[in-house]
Amino acid sequence: MFSLFKNVELVLTRNLDRRYRLEQALQKAGIPYTTRIVDPNAKPMDPEALTEEQRMSIIQDCWIYVNRNDLDKAQSVLLRLDAPPQKEPAQPAETARMVKTAQPADPSPVVKTILSASAETVLFENVTAVLMDPQHTVLPGAFVSVAGGKITSVGLIRPAGDFERVIDGKGGILMPGLVNCHAHTAMTAMRGYGDGHDLQTWLNDYIFPAEGKWDDRSIRACTDLGLMEMIASGTTCIADMYMRMPTVGQAVADAGISANLCNGAIFFGEDFSPALCDDCRKQEELFSAWHGYDNGRIRVDAALHAEYTSAPALWEWIADFAKSRDLGMHVHISETQKEHEECLARRGKTPIQALAERGVFDVRAIAAHCVWTTPEDWAIMAQKGISAVHNPASNLKLGSGVAPIPGLRKAGVNVALGTDGVSSNNTTDLFEDMKLAALLQNGVHCDPLALTAWDALEMATVNGAKALGRNAGVIAVGRDADLILLDPGAPNLIPCHDAANNIAYAAHGSNVLLNMCRGKVIYEKGEFLTIDADKVRSEVREYAVPHLFDGPSGK
Repeated sequence: MFSLFKNVELVLTRNLDRRYRLEQALQKAGIPYTTRIVDPNAKPMDPEALTEEQRMSIIQDCWIYVNRNDLDKAQSVLLRLDAPPQKEPAQPAETARMVKTAQPADPSPVVKTILSASAETVLFENVTAVLMDPQHTVLPGAFVSVAGGKITSVGLIRPAGDFERVIDGKGGILMPGLVNCHAHTAMTAMRGYGDGHDLQTWLNDYIFPAEGKWDDRSIRACTDLGLMEMIASGTTCIADMYMRMPTVGQAVADAGISANLCNGAIFFGEDFSPALCDDCRKQEELFSAWHGYDNGRIRVDAALHAEYTSAPALWEWIADFAKSRDLGMHVHISETQKEHEECLARRGKTPIQALAERGVFDVRAIAAHCVWTTPEDWAIMAQKGISAVHNPASNLKLGSGVAPIPGLRKAGVNVALGTDGVSSNNTTDLFEDMKLAALLQNGVHCDPLALTAWDALEMATVNGAKALGRNAGVIAVGRDADLILLDPGAPNLIPCHDAANNIAYAAHGSNVLLNMCRGKVIYEKGEFLTIDADKVRSEVREYAVPHLFDGPSGK
């Protein structure tokens, strides 16, 4: 065992996956080392002695110790490990395992001696911090510090110490990043396609034929485009349900945002077995490839597309799959009156009731839409902890109806916010859905307090984080540093009599100056720092759109 004080450390920015890769590289290079995980408030700990819960709950540094005479070689190994990968033509991943091995390296190596062991630090100063705590605290002139992906201080006094970067907010609003709890990110390709139809006609005659043409290259390009739009408009975490999800996972990994990914399982017929249902294999492959990536930045949830697109035997398999792996669940629920009433006629139960009886909601779960849910459904949702995800723009555009959000909230249901796919919304700017959610309920109920600005803001931040099981959505010490900064000079945000009202009713995604996910700035002042925007635009225009729409099945 090496002495703690006679050796040199390589600090790995609290990234366990990166630590394992460095250990493998050091072993291959024949460089002796020892590893310690360090809680800033405690002594070094043996990483193998930590439970998974401890790993997730404490703020950690991961230190690799090497002998001083091996420092130069060790630093070279770390730099090679973090070198940007050589650009090669995109190749379809043949298996989920191939996708996982293609994950990108962290592009920012941090190499320090034991005499300067602090992790990368950022200080936001002169910001109006909207904390999203239960007291609705707003702190003008605040300081918020970040280290190693976590928020380390919040207050009105500048924290002691030096910071590697200081960001002057100039009085602008600093708030938790937005959480989009129901999205189909790659559907940017269908923006404005097939408009003017009810849900079933739109799906069967327009969307499904186009989706049948997806390949990995086109879905990657359109996912990147969707991520660009979300990141630029302040989203830091998404729940994405779609197809070819291992490829979507790679796009999310590269972009730097957080995501709960799922493949919405479909199965028609009575003779079910996992071997006959390709979506069962896809659930398993997605879980093996991406669950827990980058210390949990990417998680995998189990998913059913909907009650009307699946069979009870599949529901039970999905429920067991989720429970055995401690996963969440994601399902479309009662989006249209037709869907809801046909389930009642077919099963004598609502979709919530039918799926709940088969154990689908015995884990953390999100139910997208919930437009036609009933008070009896709400009681089940509250009792089981099912979060409702409101998609106001999509539901209005498709004529599906208005979700009973005040009733759900009064029943004790956690209500979050989603954009749905661009195909049924036309944008992923969650600020628009936030404003629409509040105005819609106030108008329908003829009550200006039916859904307040704070209510809508909570749906887009803290409630969304809760729905996805994320340690985010609030500006507080120990929370993930998922933060966005709004432009204090934007004409539509002047003056600011009330921060929550400005955010909910006046702000646009275009007001976002900076997007930080887990302590890493991924977008700033119109520049994407993790995505090659020009390449994405070119891929969508020159490959994806012609590929999907110029063939015989395109409209």
